[in-house]
Amino acid sequence: MLLLWILSLFLETVAGGEVCFDRLGCFSDNKPWAGTSERPLKGLPWDPSAINVRFLLYTNENPNNYQRITADSSVIRSSNFKTDRKTRFIIHGFIDKGEENWLADLCKALFQVESVNCICVDWRGGSRTLYSQASQNIQVVGAEVAYLINFLQSQLDYPPSSVHIIGHSLGSHAAGEAGRRTNGAIGRITGFWFYTVDQTVGHLDFFPNGGLQMPGCQKNILSQIVDIDGIWEGTRDFAACNHLRSYKYYIDSITNPKGFAGFSCDSYSSFSSNKCFPCATGECPQMGHYADKFPGKTKENFQKFYLNTGDKSNFSRWRYRIAVTLSGQKVTGHVLVSLFGNAGNTKQYEIYRGSLKPGNNHSNEIDSDVDVGDLQKVKFIWYNNVINITLPKVGASRITVTRSDGRVFDFCSQDTVREEVLLTLQPC
Repeated sequence: MLLLWILSLFLETVAGGEVCFDRLGCFSDNKPWAGTSERPLKGLPWDPSAINVRFLLYTNENPNNYQRITADSSVIRSSNFKTDRKTRFIIHGFIDKGEENWLADLCKALFQVESVNCICVDWRGGSRTLYSQASQNIQVVGAEVAYLINFLQSQLDYPPSSVHIIGHSLGSHAAGEAGRRTNGAIGRITGFWFYTVDQTVGHLDFFPNGGLQMPGCQKNILSQIVDIDGIWEGTRDFAACNHLRSYKYYIDSITNPKGFAGFSCDSYSSFSSNKCFPCATGECPQMGHYADKFPGKTKENFQKFYLNTGDKSNFSRWRYRIAVTLSGQKVTGHVLVSLFGNAGNTKQYEIYRGSLKPGNNHSNEIDSDVDVGDLQKVKFIWYNNVINITLPKVGASRITVTRSDGRVFDFCSQDTVREEVLLTLQPC
């Protein structure tokens, strides 16, 4: 009996197969759906009635309560769906559901910046099973989304180019399948998920914090479960914090259009070594909602970009390069600088620690939680925490600040100050 079971499992693993459903067409267990190192077991998706894909429409007119729509002209016309607006589908991933808070929160963030049809795709009937089966069921999810898009085009003359599909985790695979089944006519597809390797799959590929360990995901168990958004959200974060960060970054990107600049770089190591700044041609793509505003978004495939984020919402950060030319006496210590601009001020950031010699130049790149805008002044301070009866003085004869767009601001001073005394530098 055991031998027969092993044989049947082997045959299931290597044998190909196909299943067809009215309205949606046929589905196979060929690559990439099975037979790969990530999905070694063969399998086929469930019947659409079991997966039970539902389309939950939120709009600016009904931001808090969805309207369920189907591929039926009378249903769509009686809803708040508007043909003169873009439509953004949001597809959840493994074990999730379309009525989870984050999908509605994403819609609500969209309503702050645009008028839009926001459709949350619920496929919990097919997502709450073994991962190997859920990864097959997304074929049907993608086909259902494609069917609705094709219906909108044929019955309401709604162009697929006005559609944006956003997928998280397995939902991103469903988004890709919908794109394939509509022959590449969809205007935009955004997929976000967590991988343990540096994989590239799109025109623009972003790797926040290197793509592995996300800031804020190292909290202790109690503080992570007792989350500001509630016990359930905290428990989800504890179980899959890195994986869930992606949709939180996207939500924050909607209301921070310049807060997620990605820098073209060979690796995160090079980025962390300050070798990829500023933005090439003065403009970086923005990870998240505004990635499609980047002029070079489709010039080639698999463009890689790196950035850092905060450890909690608001996750956006603005990167600056700060170069300090020292003056005064030679001491050992560390130097900090804060920025002041027409849009805000930063905290103090350490630029260098070690031997402080007059005339030496030290630089560092910082990720500020404030966009200061156009810089107006900077403040310099130094410490060494060593008792020195000579009361040495150190200053900065010049501080140069470079924004990510390449614009440079220079500030000068002829003064020096004692330890723990602020020195303000004005434009040269």
